Amino acid sequence: MHLHNVTLHDFGAYRGEQRLDLRTEPGRPIVLIGGLNGCGKTTLLDAIQLVLYGPKADCSGRGNRPYNEYLQQCINREADPAEGASIALEFSITVENEEHYYRVVRNWYFTGSKTLREFLTVLVNGEFSRTHTENWADHVETILPLDVSTLFFFDGEKIEELADPRSAARVIESAIHSLLGVSAVERLRQLLRTLENRQRLSEADQDVLEQIQKQELELKQATQAASDAHQRMAAARSGLLQRQVALDEIEQKFEYAGGKEYERRKELEAERNRIKNQLATTNKALVALAEGPLPLLLLQDQLNSVKEQAKREREADDASRFLGVLEERDEWLITQIIDELPASARSVLKRKLTSDRKKRAAAADLEHNLDLPHDALLQLSALEQALATSADRAQELMKEAADFAEDLEVAQQQVDAVPDDEFIGGLVEDRKIAIERLAVARAEFERNESLHDEAVARCGRLKEELKRAHSSRHTAEWRSKWLERVVKYSGKARGTLEQLGVDLLAHHIENVEVAVLQSFNTLMRKQGLIRDITIDTEDKFALVLTGPDGEAIDPGRLSAGERQLLAVSLLWGLAKTAGNRLPSIIDTPLGRLDSKHREHLVDRYFPEAGRQVLLLSTDEEIDEKLLGRLKPYLSHTYTLVHDDKTFTTTVEPGYWWTEGAAHVA
Repeated sequence: MHLHNVTLHDFGAYRGEQRLDLRTEPGRPIVLIGGLNGCGKTTLLDAIQLVLYGPKADCSGRGNRPYNEYLQQCINREADPAEGASIALEFSITVENEEHYYRVVRNWYFTGSKTLREFLTVLVNGEFSRTHTENWADHVETILPLDVSTLFFFDGEKIEELADPRSAARVIESAIHSLLGVSAVERLRQLLRTLENRQRLSEADQDVLEQIQKQELELKQATQAASDAHQRMAAARSGLLQRQVALDEIEQKFEYAGGKEYERRKELEAERNRIKNQLATTNKALVALAEGPLPLLLLQDQLNSVKEQAKREREADDASRFLGVLEERDEWLITQIIDELPASARSVLKRKLTSDRKKRAAAADLEHNLDLPHDALLQLSALEQALATSADRAQELMKEAADFAEDLEVAQQQVDAVPDDEFIGGLVEDRKIAIERLAVARAEFERNESLHDEAVARCGRLKEELKRAHSSRHTAEWRSKWLERVVKYSGKARGTLEQLGVDLLAHHIENVEVAVLQSFNTLMRKQGLIRDITIDTEDKFALVLTGPDGEAIDPGRLSAGERQLLAVSLLWGLAKTAGNRLPSIIDTPLGRLDSKHREHLVDRYFPEAGRQVLLLSTDEEIDEKLLGRLKPYLSHTYTLVHDDKTFTTTVEPGYWWTEGAAHVA
């Protein structure tokens, strides 16, 4: 990757349009940009990161602020918010010996509704690329991964951070994986995994096999579910039987203790009371009956005598009334038949009639000593009939009363046989609990039985469906086996790549260790301070320093300048191992170094840091003396001139103390 130029328009302190030519020539890899503190050196570094990575950029001035708020604050204070700000970066990359030119423009501004809008435009070889524009966040990772950019775009703070062994370990791990191709091997493995995942049958075949697999899985699950349901049902049946046995035992004790009668106590008492009430009702009916003519049954003989007397008196009355009439009738009758009967018959008839009249005459002479009324016989007959009816009713009531009395005695005995609460109360509670437990166990068994029946039925349905599906399986299976072979060999290739990744990691770590040690020894004025530098992959890629005596050196024992040089050596070693194919942007790198270390850094590091080095420095870091040392390696020099009245920065060609440039220090 080679940077061509960067154009800032109303970005941060940069007012209007400010453009820097960043191209370098062979043998002159450095673009030197000078500026006092607060002039915008770090802003320039932020701009390059922002145009490339947008919201993901690790810009120094952003902190924890939201991205839109950061963009808003990046618009120059003198600029029109409706015009906003923009950054344009042009660079080229070489892919398979073919160079491609990119122009990436990121601009943002406020709309009429005070809403911040951001736009990204990507041109490739002079033509707008919709694909690269829409997918730039992913595409830029293939050009310069964000994790790798921190190794090439850094400032003094980054160097101080890398002086911390823990931070250095994270950088080493990220660099080796992203910069040196280890992650590429991993991506190949992921691509093979993707290839495996994309091996698909035709939709129809896939549907068949997927349906069969689904059905087989469902059948397996259903079979297991049926088995589980059977076990649960068996367990529930066992529990039900245990509860039933427990209840039977309690029922037996309950019955022996008179439990049945205890349960029927209220029923028995009600029955006893009912019989008692019926007996009372019957006795009441007997009393009511006795209050009528019924007691006259005790005078039955007297009533019969009165009835006979009334009958005789009635006959006497009748005889006295009809005696004269009968005599006349008899005479008339004999006269009428006298000629028709023989003498003997007439004599007999005459005697008969005479005897009847005498008998009636005798009856008519009966003394009426009871003074009975004329209808006494009728009244006596009615009384006799009423007494007969009352006697029958009395018999019925007496029989009922006897039966009720007998039943009452039995009912009372049953009530008396009921055990009391104190005697049977414990059994009643035990029985109640046992019944409830049995009900719960029965419900559980019935539920599990239902679930088991459903599971068995579902197994049956799935077996039938699977049987029908197998008829169309053979073609799909052949295709599936072919695809399985593809996946199999892809898996073997992934295994090979995995081993390659391990070997490549070990190889790169060894090269990085050598490169970092060489870089450190090149920059140090104390030769022999560090005998060896290793990277411990077992300890999260930690740097291990070994002194001349073979003992490990704690990085904390190094001076601040030595730790800074160690951090620079780490970055330099990683860049050399990667082939120096990426540009380096170094901001204020000499803050804590003494003059000797600065000379070593200027003489030995900056000219060799890469094919393109953007060096951002103050006048005290790259002073006139050091500028003379760098001059053979410079392609361009710029000075950032800041106006303290308008708080804006402009870019001027040249550097302090350079021929033809104003001394603006």
